[in-house]
This record gives sequence, C-alpha cells and structure tokens, in this order.
Amino acid sequence: MAVVSVEDLNVAYGNHQVINDLSFTVNEGDFLVVVGENGVGKTTLIRALLGLLKPRSGAINIPAQTKIGYVPQFRNLDEEYPLSVRDFVSLNCPPRLIPWLSKKERAKVDRIIRLTDLTAIADRPLGLASGGEKQRAYLAQALLQDPELLILDESTASLDNEMKYELLDLVTKFQENGLSVMFITHDWDLARHYGTRYLHMMPNGYEEGSIDELPVQEDEEGTE
Repeated sequence: MAVVSVEDLNVAYGNHQVINDLSFTVNEGDFLVVVGENGVGKTTLIRALLGLLKPRSGAINIPAQTKIGYVPQFRNLDEEYPLSVRDFVSLNCPPRLIPWLSKKERAKVDRIIRLTDLTAIADRPLGLASGGEKQRAYLAQALLQDPELLILDESTASLDNEMKYELLDLVTKFQENGLSVMFITHDWDLARHYGTRYLHMMPNGYEEGSIDELPVQEDEEGTE
C-alpha cells in the first residue's frame, strides 16, 4: 500500500523552477533514500510533502489518515534550553484542555523514551544532552504519534559515524510494524546500507529504483 504517491510534481520559487515533473511512490515498509547535490530540491520536496509549500502543478497523494513524523537535521537548542528530554518528547502529545498528561499518555511517552534508549537521561535538560542524544529525542518526539511515514531530513549529518549507524539501526527497529521511511542524505554509504529504494535528484531530472541499482558516485570511484 502506498503511503505517498507523487505524480508529475513541479515546484518553483517565483520564476525559479526547483522540481520538474517528479514522480515516485513510497510504499508501506519502504526505506527510501533521497540523495543529490545541494540545490536540486531535496528540502523543497520535503516542504511540499509536509504541506508547507504549494506545488505549481502535479499531485502529492497521501491518504487522509496517514500521520507523518519529521526529524530535522538541526534545531537551535542551546545549553539553556529548559525542558527535560521527557517534557520535550511530550510536546508531541495531542493538545488537551488540561495542562498535564493523562496516565495513558505518560505511559506512551515512557515507552517511546525506553525504545529510543533515553531512559537514563529522561529528566536531564535537553540543552545539556549530546548531539546523538538530541537526535534520539527528536526521533522519539516524531515517533510518539505512531506515524505511518517518518521523514529524516539529513538527521545524521551532525553525528559521528558510530552515532549515525546507531540512530538508523534504531529507526529500522520501528519498521518491523510497517513504518515507512524517507531519508534525505549526502552519505551514499548510509544510503546503500539502510535503503530499500532510492531517489536520486539531479539538476536535469531524477532517477529512482531499487537500492542495488544506485549508481556509483563520482568521488566513490576507485574506493569500492
């Protein structure tokens, strides 16, 4: 079953065409990696999928009941950020008339914190967490509402190599229940390791297919 179907998508900023006639599908359980140079429209695509940018033409088909989780590359949280990890994750609970969580919501937050290996720092201010811990907190917050589609917008870019694999290993565990993933990345090694399908966005078009069809990047030649 498709959780996202994009057909002949065209997106522009003013007179500058950024995305041209793009079509692809994300099916249930897919791990779609989106690769490409800076400026080819990867961020624009995500903004369009999230409803933050209106396409010039084409269609983005997402079933009405589909929930989308989003994990950014970076958030401007300094050491003075006051919320604990637990409270930050809880921000993604549905709005309520009363300013506290129900017993069921607290249990769900605790479960997500446990599954994302944050229990030991749950009561620590998020501003004092390491880069890897912050990314896991962003992931936990995105997963709290049980999304069908998880978008990772270069979410590993600021992490060291070991933490990159730890974070994505964690994501794949949630795929056991059918979670679909879109992972925007410049790291083609990660793309090959975790992806099931790829979308290669280029200035003059795009390519997509099974991950074993992902071509060798120019700076990878001679290293494989």
